[in-house]
Amino acid sequence: MEVFRSIDLIQPTESSVLTMGSFDGLHRGHQQIIRQAVTQGKVLDIPSVVLTFDPHPRHILDKSSPKLPLIISIDKKLKLLEDLGVDIVLVIPFTDDFSLWSPDRFLKELIVENFNPNHIIIGYDHHFGLNREGSPDYLTAFCREAGIKLDIVAPVSDQGIHISSSHIRTLLQDGFVRRASFELGWIYGFQARVVHGAGRGRTLNFPTANFVPLEKNQLLPKSGTYLTRGRVHGHLLYGMCNLGVRPTFNEGEYVMEVHFFDNDIDGLYDQTIMIEFLERIRAERKFPSKEALIEQLNMDRENCLKLLEKYRR
Repeated sequence: MEVFRSIDLIQPTESSVLTMGSFDGLHRGHQQIIRQAVTQGKVLDIPSVVLTFDPHPRHILDKSSPKLPLIISIDKKLKLLEDLGVDIVLVIPFTDDFSLWSPDRFLKELIVENFNPNHIIIGYDHHFGLNREGSPDYLTAFCREAGIKLDIVAPVSDQGIHISSSHIRTLLQDGFVRRASFELGWIYGFQARVVHGAGRGRTLNFPTANFVPLEKNQLLPKSGTYLTRGRVHGHLLYGMCNLGVRPTFNEGEYVMEVHFFDNDIDGLYDQTIMIEFLERIRAERKFPSKEALIEQLNMDRENCLKLLEKYRR
């Protein structure tokens, strides 16, 4: 897969099948659009092209703080696009100046001049250009005049619910990670760096590795205890993770820490790992004593080990 991270670096194509969008989460609905573009490209023997943005447009357009938490990093997005068979990706640096481009300029100067699309495929709710004026209706009229075939893909639904980035974001913030992963089409997780913590886990006989996401605007699941899977240098490490403020010890500081069942954490410090959230085990709560917490942690471990069997098959 060829990746361009600047408009100036694009190598123009004679023809293409093109789609575009922020694709936060690159969920099952997005994947349907991407697969359709890849398949059509193969049928026509022309490259499939994806246009996406970094940073997320809302991080530039919305001047308030905090920023929209992201489901997926740009690196993870590119890896999934490669797995889907995309030929060319343009990661457009979204800036204040770029946000002022009209839909007409975007289509003529960027898309037509550089990619000369034979076919454009977009989602039903895709908008682009200044003030989001580039609606599906706008693109329909443009493509009709330019002689470009256009497909507008309907939403993917499950049990009457449209799969969307906003719905998945709500699921994760409510702790429903298993359902969120189903709607994503991949197990939710993110890259993180392992850092030194206070060593509290060792005093409980549950040594933990503290971690921080590499993406500073990473969306985090609801506080609580989770069955997790770590990916470290190609190896899978299963364990349980706690997100929260450790109320039993009245510490107050938000901490992300993972206890791996079959691994010595000492060799993980300063390493980059992928941490994936398989299932939420319980909510975070305050225990009356250290001993009561240890008893609960042992029950959590047994619960996780039982659940783990279906992931190891």
